Amino acid sequence: MFTIANQKGGVGKTTTTVNVAAALATGGLNVLVIDNDPQGNASTALGIDHHSGVPSIYDVIIDDVPLGDVIRPCESVPGLYCAPATIDLSGAEIELVSMVARENRLRNAIREHFEWREREGLERFDYVLIDCPPSLGLLTINAFVAAREVLIPIQCEYYALEGLTQLLKNIELIRGHLNPDLHVSTILLTMFDGRTNLAREVAEEVRSHFPDETLEATIPRSVRISEAPSYGQTVITYDAGSSGSLVLRRSRSRHPLFLTRSRPPLTLTVRTDIPVRSPRD
Repeated sequence: MFTIANQKGGVGKTTTTVNVAAALATGGLNVLVIDNDPQGNASTALGIDHHSGVPSIYDVIIDDVPLGDVIRPCESVPGLYCAPATIDLSGAEIELVSMVARENRLRNAIREHFEWREREGLERFDYVLIDCPPSLGLLTINAFVAAREVLIPIQCEYYALEGLTQLLKNIELIRGHLNPDLHVSTILLTMFDGRTNLAREVAEEVRSHFPDETLEATIPRSVRISEAPSYGQTVITYDAGSSGSLVLRRSRSRHPLFLTRSRPPLTLTVRTDIPVRSPRD
């Protein structure tokens, strides 16, 4: 179970979530995407209706509605399912403040759904990917408590590492108090443009600080990846021959992210000395 998080906006969290999920599902796995972002962009990209009033992850977290009641299949990708987000989720941060065990609401819902599926003899989900809002509020904390692994997308542009130290500190706090199994297992470089010195320098900087966690594959800056959500699709189904789709498909069979993990959780050292370089082409 992965939480895809970075409090910095525009780094490709949702794009990473839906396209990794689609790549896994096209490989024959059962994948669940939980859209935990009030913007609902992951739901849009997967072609799932998420207007106000649609049963959504808001109802699960706030009103204890069973997760199975809100999960919908993605019609364009067999084996891919989504628990959508609606605009109602934007008020959940405030409503959660007064609730008992507010940090555990999502984890409890997922665990109960898994137990129900097992009792009913239904196929298990091989992967669960939780898309988070660009903040470190209670919705993101719920996602951290629910998951075992964190995937951090990092944009290959100036200030890419800004705020990463605070994110790592928050993950350490969650590890210490709420979820000892949580660890950063994967860092994915997104919007990579190999024609610029800046993109290459950012990639080298990230890999030097996080050599074990950073994927070798990088997601290129691609018009097709940007266009796909407007058609309610992932790039995997929108244009299977595009550069972004090909990278994801190749990575699916080559990297441990897309296989059963066997390595132990990484011990996370919070870095406070990560430099931010000046922009250069």
